[in-house]
Amino acid sequence: MTPTINPRIQAIKLSGIRKIANMLVDYPNAINLTVGQPDFPTPAKVKAAAVNAIAANKTGYTHNAGLLELRHAASEYFNNKYGFTYDPQTEVLITAGASGGMDATFRTILEEGDEIIVPAPIFAGYDPLITLTGATAVYLDTTETNFIPDPTQLAALITPKTKAVVFSFPSNPTGVIIPHETMDQLVDVVVKHDIFIVSDEIYSENTFKGTHRSFAQYPQLRSKLFLIHGLSKSHAMTGWRLGFLFASAEWMRHAVKAHAHNTICANAPAQHAAVVALTECPNTPADMNKQYIKRRDLVYTRLTAMGLPTVKPNGAFYIFPSIKEFNMTSEQFAHTLLKEADVAVVPGSAFTPIGEAYVRLSFANSYDQLEIAMDRIEEWIVYWRNNERHIVPDPPLM
Repeated sequence: MTPTINPRIQAIKLSGIRKIANMLVDYPNAINLTVGQPDFPTPAKVKAAAVNAIAANKTGYTHNAGLLELRHAASEYFNNKYGFTYDPQTEVLITAGASGGMDATFRTILEEGDEIIVPAPIFAGYDPLITLTGATAVYLDTTETNFIPDPTQLAALITPKTKAVVFSFPSNPTGVIIPHETMDQLVDVVVKHDIFIVSDEIYSENTFKGTHRSFAQYPQLRSKLFLIHGLSKSHAMTGWRLGFLFASAEWMRHAVKAHAHNTICANAPAQHAAVVALTECPNTPADMNKQYIKRRDLVYTRLTAMGLPTVKPNGAFYIFPSIKEFNMTSEQFAHTLLKEADVAVVPGSAFTPIGEAYVRLSFANSYDQLEIAMDRIEEWIVYWRNNERHIVPDPPLM
């Protein structure tokens, strides 16, 4: 019998974000507004801590759940910031980035035939992980509510097969935050229907307006919540692959197994460095946010002046303008813009089919580069509107 591979892995595709980013090798002068990665360096103290850990031979396996010192530091950090507490011994797991926390969570709670509600558009990494468990993502369309999930719509989507709902905010790709009053109503729906809630709050420290409120601040969700976090965005540590998962002890003992059989443990030197990030670099996110706000204001003002309908982001470092007027797919738009204007953006379709009529721009780039990018986009749009334009075909699958 001819061997075959898992049809679920055949069904999923590489990230639409990377599809465009990988094309940049052919466009050396393009300005890259694709990848969601801070352009700031990791704090010097954090880098030094990793070097010291390596020099001291702290490079072996740690506990599957991570260094207890780091679990204590993570618990204390978020307690000080948001007032919720998780037991470092039994309710905190150090993962290989927030993505590792997502993977461990989905493999812990999802079964064949389950449904999980996903407000969309949303980060491209959820769907493939859900598919690999045999569960099905059910989209909650947020495009008519300024990308804020509507509690009534959420309740209408819940069926006997619904196992959980995912939230990610500040949002990737829209930068939208959920108003506190809306959170209260969403919590009521989750509690009433007794389903899990998976909250990815990796961008919580990149909140520009008001104060971030975590779903972990609702005591009634304690037994239903998996909270995903990390240092990639808050401390410019994307490549360090260091994340946190918080959950009640009842569920965490199973999530640790899912994590351990995949990764064994998170990177040991990175864990030692993370302790320093949490304990000695508390102002790093705020310092970066000052620059992000200036960049956000520039990009939002320019896109709006170009006539592109755009919801102003109040967190993360993304903006998600509508491209409906151009009568092309978001992938065609991104490919055409790259070829003709030397600016790389991400097709909205990378963030579920509901994002099709949009593109994502990352403003995690220098102010000067963003100014040039906006000039190029504006010039291209003016020319497009004034001339009959051809459409660049979709790029080949990578």
